[in-house]
Amino acid sequence: MNITVIASGSSGNAYRISDGETALLLDAGVPLKTIRQALNFRVRDLSGCLITHCHGDHSKAAGDLAKAGVDIYTGQGTIEACRLTGHRIKMIKALKEFTVGTFAILPFDVQHDAPEPLGFIVTSRATGEKLLYFTDTYYLKYRFQGLTHIMGECNYSMDIVEQSVRSGCIPPELVPRLIKSHMSLDHFLDLLRANDLQQVRQIYLLHLSANNSDAERFKTAVQRLTGTEVYVC
Repeated sequence: MNITVIASGSSGNAYRISDGETALLLDAGVPLKTIRQALNFRVRDLSGCLITHCHGDHSKAAGDLAKAGVDIYTGQGTIEACRLTGHRIKMIKALKEFTVGTFAILPFDVQHDAPEPLGFIVTSRATGEKLLYFTDTYYLKYRFQGLTHIMGECNYSMDIVEQSVRSGCIPPELVPRLIKSHMSLDHFLDLLRANDLQQVRQIYLLHLSANNSDAERFKTAVQRLTGTEVYVC
């Protein structure tokens, strides 16, 4: 699985994946111009774009991508919230598998303060690789077998959040929303412990908070637990 990080974090999220035959964009939370440049102006080589939810740091370019000829796959809640229209907009549902090129895609529901947010299991029929992609959720209620790649949010650590509040970097009233809409390092580690990691080759830590994370600490913790390649995005 070839994975290209275009953007990750509160300012925007977008990732390209390919199995050598089919290329997909995971989220489109940066301007189309940025996506075009990152893909060497070959946006039409994308077979589709999966949008997790309606917040702008994940959906900003969805409408423009559709106008550029890219099929957008997302839930009805996101379609309505983002006012997406046209034949390129494909409505999908949690736990209803569909295919795009050589990829079989299973959306699943996650926990976030947005209408019908989704995560995705993306399995390549060409290579047999199986990717778990999720972001903006404080936990996953599902368990997964046979994963080879994980791309998941690891947004904050509670002790760093408490330091940020004490130092005035973030107001205390934001903490309850953070805890109920984003994944902490501890919850990410719990998720890893609960799933089958025997075939996992790479783990990508996504959407780290600018104020409430520590990239090296998070990477070390995940490497120590899994013994696999870990990338911080």
